[in-house]
Amino acid sequence: MKKFIVGTGLFVAAWITPRPAAAQDIAITNARIIVGSGQVIDSGTIIVKGGKIVSVTAGAAPTQGLRTIDAKGMSAMPGFIDSHKHVSNGENAAGQMRLLLEAGYTTVLAGGGQADTNIALRDRIEKGEFIGPRIIASGQINLRQTPAEARAAVQALAAKGIKHTGEIALTPIPGPTQAEIEVLKAIVDEAKKAGIQVNVHAVSSPAMVAAIDAGITRLVHIPNKDFTTYDQAERVAQTGSIVAGAIAFGAPYIDRLSPAPAQVQWPQDNTTRFRDGKPWPEAISGANRDEKGRALGTEGGYSLVNARRIWDADNTRQLISYSTDQNATDLVVLEHELKSYAVMFSMADIHRIIGPNAARYVGMADQIGTLEPGKLADIILLDGNPTLNVYEMLKTKVVLKEGKVVIDKRSTPSTR
Repeated sequence: MKKFIVGTGLFVAAWITPRPAAAQDIAITNARIIVGSGQVIDSGTIIVKGGKIVSVTAGAAPTQGLRTIDAKGMSAMPGFIDSHKHVSNGENAAGQMRLLLEAGYTTVLAGGGQADTNIALRDRIEKGEFIGPRIIASGQINLRQTPAEARAAVQALAAKGIKHTGEIALTPIPGPTQAEIEVLKAIVDEAKKAGIQVNVHAVSSPAMVAAIDAGITRLVHIPNKDFTTYDQAERVAQTGSIVAGAIAFGAPYIDRLSPAPAQVQWPQDNTTRFRDGKPWPEAISGANRDEKGRALGTEGGYSLVNARRIWDADNTRQLISYSTDQNATDLVVLEHELKSYAVMFSMADIHRIIGPNAARYVGMADQIGTLEPGKLADIILLDGNPTLNVYEMLKTKVVLKEGKVVIDKRSTPSTR
């Protein structure tokens, strides 16, 4: 898939060596609280102690001895979770990580790359070299090897402490080969023993079902090569699987709302473009083309319909997770994804997808994804009301990660 990388020269040196944020006991008052489970408190208080949420209540609560953040006019949400994103530990890592925080992301599952590289990025953030979201490291496993070699690769990841594979790509059209499936089954079997989650890149409905039949429950991408049938959607539901959306893969960018970073230079010319900035849809290596070989752009329509069909396959509302599959950062990707979700999903659905569902996908449902007592205090404060539309989710002002204020973009913080 095509991606574009954040260019050089954007980030100032001051971002590279920040002082590590200190954990504090905090009271967030006067906030509209979007819990993430569907509940919304019009005006309430969140108490944070020791990096965790102690209480979430309507109205006022005792705040003596606590640092108080007056969130009047703002909304509190769980920090955004990207369950499949490509990140880099290169020279621009500090800038990319900061921009992710500023957009509201507090947790990112590394979607690919080498295990050692992802571990190094995670450790740089945890050691305080620079600020960034929680990076969940993954490691690559290639299907082009024997089942025995694949098992050894899983064991090698386990020895490094890795709990996730990167995306393992299955042939989409006409579908995975028998050799791919045999290696995948070996990976699944060995991963169960090692406690590793296997994430499979399945961009067609046949590939998605083949992965599920092989024992996979974590799928990367809503199918974008064909329409998913009702029976195929029900297969996702029956097995308790969940699909990391990347729903905007085939959708064009058009005069995006948020100011783009200077190096992206997104033209405001009412021209449809793919996510690499090139003209749409010819830049898409799509499933369907006309007689002259030009892509028809059907991926956008497939993803939207398939996402809703999978979502409706049962009433748990847990089958779709949020992901972007991109290594471009900040509001560029967030806006693009959210606008695509808004075609098919309500705001309450979107909050569930980017919160508790994404937390479930990355294996942290008991720690993040909702604003509830006992969970890590990953909290964002947005300047507006995200129950109205997706554009209100692009206004993050304050970011807390495990109770530490890591981003504060208010011009006059009313904090005591």
